[in-house]
Amino acid sequence: MEARLDGWRTRMYSELYAPLATVLGERTAKEFAALKIHTVGDLLRHVPRHYLSGTELTDLATIVPGELVAVTARVAHIERHEPRARPGAKPGPGRLEVVLTDGTGRLVATFFGKTYLLDWWSRQLGAGVAGLFVGKVGTFRDQLQMSHPVFVMMDERGHIVATSEEKERLAALSTGGLVGMYPATAKLPTWKVAECARLALATLSGADDPWPEWLRERAGLMELAGAFEAVHHPSSLAEAARGADRLVFDEAMATQLTMAYRRADSAAASARPRPRRTDGLLAAFDARLPFSLTAGQLEVSDAIFADLERSRPMQRLLQGEVGSGKTVVALRAMLSVVDAGGQAALLAPTEVLATQHYQTISGLLGDLGQGRLLGAPDNATDVVLLTGSTSAPARRTALLKAASGEAGIVIGTHALLGEQVQFADLGLVVIDEQHRFGVEQRAVLSGKAVEAPHVLVLTATPIPRSVAMTIFGDLETSTLAELPAGRPDVSTVVVDAGLRPAWVDRAWQRVREEVSAGRQVFIVAPRIGGTKSGEGKGVVELAAELRDGALAGLRLGVLHGQLPSEEKERVMAEFAVGDLDVLVATTVIEVGVDVPNATMMVVWDADRFGISQLHQLRGRIGRGTEPAVCLLLTTAPPGESARARLDAVAATRDGFQLAELDLEQRREGDVLGATQAGSRSSLRLLRVTEHADVIAQARDLAAECVARDPGMTTPGFADAVRATELLSSADWLERG
Repeated sequence: MEARLDGWRTRMYSELYAPLATVLGERTAKEFAALKIHTVGDLLRHVPRHYLSGTELTDLATIVPGELVAVTARVAHIERHEPRARPGAKPGPGRLEVVLTDGTGRLVATFFGKTYLLDWWSRQLGAGVAGLFVGKVGTFRDQLQMSHPVFVMMDERGHIVATSEEKERLAALSTGGLVGMYPATAKLPTWKVAECARLALATLSGADDPWPEWLRERAGLMELAGAFEAVHHPSSLAEAARGADRLVFDEAMATQLTMAYRRADSAAASARPRPRRTDGLLAAFDARLPFSLTAGQLEVSDAIFADLERSRPMQRLLQGEVGSGKTVVALRAMLSVVDAGGQAALLAPTEVLATQHYQTISGLLGDLGQGRLLGAPDNATDVVLLTGSTSAPARRTALLKAASGEAGIVIGTHALLGEQVQFADLGLVVIDEQHRFGVEQRAVLSGKAVEAPHVLVLTATPIPRSVAMTIFGDLETSTLAELPAGRPDVSTVVVDAGLRPAWVDRAWQRVREEVSAGRQVFIVAPRIGGTKSGEGKGVVELAAELRDGALAGLRLGVLHGQLPSEEKERVMAEFAVGDLDVLVATTVIEVGVDVPNATMMVVWDADRFGISQLHQLRGRIGRGTEPAVCLLLTTAPPGESARARLDAVAATRDGFQLAELDLEQRREGDVLGATQAGSRSSLRLLRVTEHADVIAQARDLAAECVARDPGMTTPGFADAVRATELLSSADWLERG
């Protein structure tokens, strides 16, 4: 796709991607960095949360304590408390309490200061009948309170009574009858954001709209420059809504256009067909399977085999519930490619998961995976593992077997991306947990093939359709929702550790009972260590406390990401073979760790995890034949959103239902990975829960755009794809 993008820069593109400092100066630009606003376009897409008219009062019942808000309210009365002085001491600050009302509710604005400040505030607050107040809302004695809000007053007609240069700017911004209330910070109050947006808007020179006229007409869009004007200086709420609709569509269209061109590039690439054999390694493997494949596994496998027979590379996403059998499906695909003379590479995000895959696949294959060893079947292949901690001799052996083609299946972590790793004939790339990798890493591994390899992406995280269209829009999607027969029940219970501490004691007692019955237990905590920072117990403190207390005498291991690789592998191996009774760990065990004898999990501070993450963790138990139990320990009181998340997880094991709920409760930035430190996101307005129809419309139109302009000669198309690709290298598009 890179060749398509060279040389295109529309005037609108250049202006929107100009650094903010070129318009506002370095000092103000740094203040906007806290809002993840770095360019002129970022600022212009930073639209008001809502709009106020000069005479419209805010419904105070809608205010949530803890938020920075802007409210329009009438001044009911002012109470002044003069400063008092102790004998021999200077007077302390006085207090001014201003009772604000919307006609029914009340909000107290409190100011502290010396007498002359109380005089000044009293005069200002008495200059109008209502005011616009901006500040952080708290509570005091069950009463909403705002301490030292910034304010401007209004007269009977709703006109702002300007008493300073800053307030005069706000008065000028409200001449259209509506005042936009922007997401703001302490250093950037809403009217300063508005003024900066006005300055940024003035830099646009009226360049042509990036979308061609036919596309704007089909989508019913106003022009981009008009949309920016409409959201920042609307004459009516309807106009503001039309402008916002255009900006939402732009975000959806940019992502879908990028995906559409990726799909076109993939379809145009040439891949070597890998037709399925009925008498090879795959057939031998199927004949030895000790269990029957589910109908879903067979259906997905048939779709994959059909893809592998084509002369264009497969690009398929396989999503499935925890324990649905994705690994077996992926292994059958790999064996089919080996039968056809090729090799398969499986890329995993962590050493624990890569090692787990190696052990699982080697165990399933038996002597079919022992290559040229004496006594191995004639059609056997070799399976090798390559990670960052692989010893030098083992690494040399693995590299040689991969380069010579002796190893039909190569499993590894990012170590597979090294320049020294070469393949004789790489025909299939399997990527597990795709959201942990970037597009460049997928490309590096695929680049080790002579011809474009087939690609199969696996994820154990159920993905709502709207998210799948946005993040994995360049892939065909298959779903495994059916669990293999014989899987035991997993019950989930929320344990109120705050109100019922005796239940926590019972939880540890239950751990002992499971161990006494010959089974094993996971205990998961949200962090490695925490008591020194006041965050509560982490894995280290919790393990030490349990080892010396409630679980004394049990064989207890500790696993977290800061341990050396050798230590992590040793601990995991000991737990896997039963040499440890209890494993206290972070979410390093979230994906892929398979210990059938583990029948219990205790999640400490469970309210600190998201819904999907808890569902993934719970999937580590109940993988054998015995019923399992998951205890979610929390101090979150009933009625809070954190407690509601836990109750939802306890109520169902349907990962797709939980994924939809998770999406509703979390910001898209979190869902799509855009809250990574230092990251930027092109998703500012698009909400996949609210705008699924917009995403679907953009997907259809993007396909038509590619059909009309396969060479990406339309400058606006190239600009949109270029911007999305630049952000995707370290952002949501490949981390969702």
